[in-house]
This record gives sequence, structure tokens and C-alpha cells, in this order.
Amino acid sequence: MPVDRSLHIFPNDTPVCQLDAVDAFKALTEQERKYAHFLSKASFNGALACFMQVSPESPAIFYVLYKLFKAESIEQLKEKAVSVGFSDDDWQAFIVYAAVMYSNSGNYKGFGDSKIVPGVEEVSFFEVFFLTTFVFFQSKIRALIEKSVAGKDEKVKKTWDSVEKVIGSLNDNELQLGFGDVGVTSYLSSNITKADAEKIDRFLKQNNLESWNTRLFKEVGGDGKTTFTIRHASSEEGVVSEPVEFEGDVVQIVKGDYSPIMKRLHEWIDKAVPVAANKNQEEMLKKYVEHFKNGDIKLHKDGSRYWIKDIGPVVENYIGFIENYRDPAGTRAEFGGWVAAVNKETSRKFQTLVANAEEILKRLPWGADYEKDAFLKPDFTALDVITCAGSGIPAGINIPNYDEIRQSEGFKNVSLGNVISAQPKQKMNFLDEHDEELMFKFHKDSFEVQVGLHELLGHGSGKLFQKNADGTFNFDTEKVKDIVTGGPITKWYEPGETWSSKFGAFSNPYEECRAEAVGYVLCCDKDILEIFGYTGEVAQDVKYVNWLSEIRAGLLALEFYQADQKKWGQAHCYARYVLTKVVLEAGQGFVKIEETKGEDGKPDLHFKLDRNLIDSVGRPAVTAFLAKLQAYKSTGDFEGGKKLFESYGGVGETELHWRDVCIARRKPRRIFVQSNTVESNGEISLVTYSSDAAGVINSFVERFDDETLEDLHACWANDQKWF
Repeated sequence: MPVDRSLHIFPNDTPVCQLDAVDAFKALTEQERKYAHFLSKASFNGALACFMQVSPESPAIFYVLYKLFKAESIEQLKEKAVSVGFSDDDWQAFIVYAAVMYSNSGNYKGFGDSKIVPGVEEVSFFEVFFLTTFVFFQSKIRALIEKSVAGKDEKVKKTWDSVEKVIGSLNDNELQLGFGDVGVTSYLSSNITKADAEKIDRFLKQNNLESWNTRLFKEVGGDGKTTFTIRHASSEEGVVSEPVEFEGDVVQIVKGDYSPIMKRLHEWIDKAVPVAANKNQEEMLKKYVEHFKNGDIKLHKDGSRYWIKDIGPVVENYIGFIENYRDPAGTRAEFGGWVAAVNKETSRKFQTLVANAEEILKRLPWGADYEKDAFLKPDFTALDVITCAGSGIPAGINIPNYDEIRQSEGFKNVSLGNVISAQPKQKMNFLDEHDEELMFKFHKDSFEVQVGLHELLGHGSGKLFQKNADGTFNFDTEKVKDIVTGGPITKWYEPGETWSSKFGAFSNPYEECRAEAVGYVLCCDKDILEIFGYTGEVAQDVKYVNWLSEIRAGLLALEFYQADQKKWGQAHCYARYVLTKVVLEAGQGFVKIEETKGEDGKPDLHFKLDRNLIDSVGRPAVTAFLAKLQAYKSTGDFEGGKKLFESYGGVGETELHWRDVCIARRKPRRIFVQSNTVESNGEISLVTYSSDAAGVINSFVERFDDETLEDLHACWANDQKWF
């Protein structure tokens, strides 16, 4: 079946939204600005590791594009592009590709995990017949590089030569991130299989180790002996543990992955220590510096412990290998770093929610036995992001992700206000005019409510039943009953097991679904809506728009279903689709998806949710499903949880037809242009850029220097033997 190339091209009208931090930055003192600046530089420098994690070619593409746009202005390059055959559409497609590639920290979508290719291909039938589209549009880009100033550099030319063939290719095993036999990843060498990854998971569990900041490489020697090398991210290089035999193979642990990048990262963090606001921040940063030096994840955990004690800082940040969405095995984490300033007015709402959290948690459908022994009231603030470095920018965050800290010591929640408010005004597919108007009017308000409930009471709720090393349990084995069977608890987490290690890649969509469901259920309560400032008819509209937006999102999520492989490519999409199927199963006309014809005569859909049935049909259905999700998570019952989830996550013929319509009528996903902080004569200022592809490109060019890019290139070159 031929690949639909359009699914892998960001259109020329891709919206670029300004991540507006001007007012937030103005409100900071000079000391706070310096703190924000040093940690912003640390975040962006560290995030170069993301390019190393995504695909073998991503760092090289970034290197060539950086050199190209660094040496000449966009206007100068456009003139040269036109002279070698680019049309205006070709040029726009090229700079959109560059901007999107930068924004996703690689040539695979941060949201969706599918490959991104350039849209430079306005060709005639004659050219396609004799050349192939791929060769034609690559030859245009090659011609531009050869004519450019950067192209005179032999290193740039050789780097381009090494990746040119894969930049635009869409072979079956290149379409998505995944293990090397079916996809692409740089977390693992290309010869590593799912079985290999599971073997190393067993090794890590047996040795009480975790893989957050690691990559895994496999080498088969001339004697047929297989050696697995676990590489920790750190500036220091060397052996962590000598090779040992495990299940017939050899496993060794070393440090020094992304070494020069990690060195730049911790040097910037170190500069922030003298301008920290308090002792907690100082100790946090010192632990992070040591962690990025030697790769010991325990040091990052200790830094995170200081972080959760730093309540209500004016400048908030978190940095490290945090989210494990994109590792095919679901255990290794992507680098991410962000810096933000507190929005005091919105934060007051969230702090009120926190103050009432213990009472609200009692409304969730699992009872006190399935809740943490004591609710550890977290810091919950609304922030305006100054810097967010990684493969995407979330609307809300609940961290740290370390189970032992979250379960017994605490966590923080943040809502990123300027991300939520940065919405391009695009037609909202499948809605009637009245619902579309309500969505435009109340989307920001409803999303703020959903994010607050999702992060604090979704991710922040629930207990994991654990067996301790001494044979005792963290729950009453006589008293506590299984929610699903009504009988005694027969499954739990053994010593060394965590939520991520037990559920693997499945843990992400499952947990996102659980947190989303909490938001759906609790947004129905009048007093909760009042906390956010909504009463009367407005409150009912906010509640309705939340359900409408989220359940419709489950329909739109079908765009991210990989029909050829029968798998989902994005955790949040899979989660929302499952919940949409739950309410469709509830019936009674609560949710209707009808196949229609659009004004253009092409297939269309009409989505309708009956607001009068939210409390009587929608909420009970989601509540019952949520109870089962929590039961399987608490008991570590992977088999039961997977069976439940997949029973709703299947995509049949009807849904495949809906998927075709969703794809045909999809809207381009927004990307962001971020500011840069700049130091001059001891003072820090904020530099902003235009809200277009050129603005994104210029922001990245000015964010780094040549030496930093040479470090990235060196890391990439050292990796080539593994792919």
C-alpha cells in the first residue's frame, strides 16, 4: 500500500504561535532574570541530546540547517533557492520543514512520533516518471546547499551527503519511531529487538537500577558473544560497572553519553547557583550539576527532593531526563528543561484546589484504601513559560516521575498559562455552528479546569500496592479488597518494580487516560467550577465545552492511529480515543458521530454531545471505567489493565472510515516561537521573534554558537557505528 506522503509533511500554512513571556519577564528582578537566563541556557543546551535520542539522522540535519541559516540571512538564501529552481511554495515548504524540525527536536513528530519530511515537491508527471519525487526535491535542496556559503564547508557537505537519502524517504521501517525492525529510534542501537530490551529490563530490576538517563547498544563479537552496553548521560566518561554475564549475554554499564553536551549543560546550571533565591534552590542545582557530571540518577532524585521543597518560587524550573513517552520500551526518558515565571492571579485558583484536594479525592471511585496514606499537598502554580526545551511544550506538568518520591514525599503541579492561551483560530471540524462558537469562547477556560484536575487529582492520586524488601506490604492484606473481583488482593509491585517498569510503553497512554478521566468526572461538580471562578450558566458552559472538547479530541485522535501496524503512535491520543469509545458504549444518544457530506461534497462527520446527559450517562460511564483503571494500576496487574484498555482501544471498520475523514480534513498542528534571554554588560534582556517559520529559525540560530554545534556533531559522529 503506497504511503500517503501528505501525512508526513507540515503544510505551508502551519500556524506559528508566540509563546509570549514579555510581561512575565518584565516583572522579574535582575537576580531572577539571571537565574532564568542561566537555566534557560542550560535547558536549550541540554535539549540537544533530544536530537541524539530521536533518530540517527536528526543531529546531522540540525547541524546542516544551523550552518545554512547561520551563514546567510533567510532573504539571501531565498534568492539562491529561487535561482536553483525553488518556487515560492517550495521555499515556504523548506523553511516550514526547518522550523518544525527544530521545534520537534528531530525529524519525527514530538506529538505523534511519525516522520517529518520536506514538502519541496511541485513536480510534473514527466519529472516523476523519469526521476521519482524523492530525487527531484532532494536535488533542489542539494543545489541550494551547494550554492550557499555554508555549502563551501567540506564538513557541511559530507554531513549532508551522509543523511540526504533518508531525509525524504518513507520506507516502511522509517514511518514511525519504534524498535529497529519496525521503526526508528536512537535510544537503542538499530539491532536491538523488543526481546533484547525486555532482557535488559530484567537485568536492571535484578540489580535495582533504572534506565531514565540511559541508552542501550548491542554488539555481537566475532565469537558470536553478544554484549549489551548501557550508557549513562554524563560529562564524565568511564566504566560504571565491569561486564557481567546475564542470561547468556554480557552486560556492561558505562558513562559519558552526550559528554560534551552534558558538560555545557551543567556549566550553565552551575552559574545559576550564586543567584538562586534560597537554600533549597542552591542544593537542588548542586545535585543536578553532580548528576549531569557522573550520570548517577540518585543525584537527580535528590535534586528533585529539594525541588519539591521549594514552594512558590517566582522563577520555577525543572530539568533532566523526565518523560519516557518516546522510548519504544517505555522506560528511557527524553531530556527536557523549562523555565517559567509565576502567574500569581491564576495560581490562587490552583492553590485553593490544593487546599480542598483531600476532600475532593474522596469523590473518586476507589475509596481510602486505594489512596495514598496521606495526601502530600503539592505546590501548584500557574506559570508563563519563558523557556521550554524538548520535543514539545505541554499545557500542564505533574512531576517528578520517580514513584518513590511521588508516593511518599510529594510532587509539584504546574499549569502553563501562555501555552494554553496560545491558540490559533482555525475552523473546528465536525461541530455545528453553535458548538463551534462555544468552543472558541470557552476553550481556554475549560482547558484550564481540565489541566488543573488532570495534573493535581489525576496524576496526583492513587496508591501503588507494594511489597517491601522485608516481606511486609504497604497495605492491609486482610482488609483491602480488589475493586474488580471483590476478593482479596493477589497482585502487587515486587521490590524493584515501578509503574513504568511493570507496564512499560503501555504505562503512558494508560496513565494519561486515568488522569483525563478524573478531569471529566470532577469538572461536573459545581463547587470545583466555583474554585476556578465559574458559576451559573457560565459554569455549565465551561463544563459542557470541556466534555465536548475532550470527547471530540478522541475522535480527532484517529489521525494518529497507525492503521498499517494496528498501533497507536501517541499516548494522549490513545487515551482520549479510549474514553470516547467508553462514552459511545454508554449509548442513550449521549454522543453521536454521524457520517455526512461536507459543503465541498466530500465525506464529512458531525459530532454531537448531549449536554443534558453528561451527569446521567457520561459521568457514570467514565466513573465506572476509571475505577477499573485504578484497580489494575494499584495492583500492578498489567495483564488485566492491558486487556481492559485494549478492549476499548480497538479500531474497527467504522472507526477506520472516520479516520480517513479525520485525515482528509485535518488541521495543521501549531508550533511555537520562543524568545531568547541574552546577557549584555551584566544585564539580561529578552529577545522576541516574528510568529512565522522564519522567526522560529532565527530564534534557534541565535540560541547556539558554532562550538556548541561542533560538540553535537562530534556526538553524532561517534554514534554512527550503532545505526
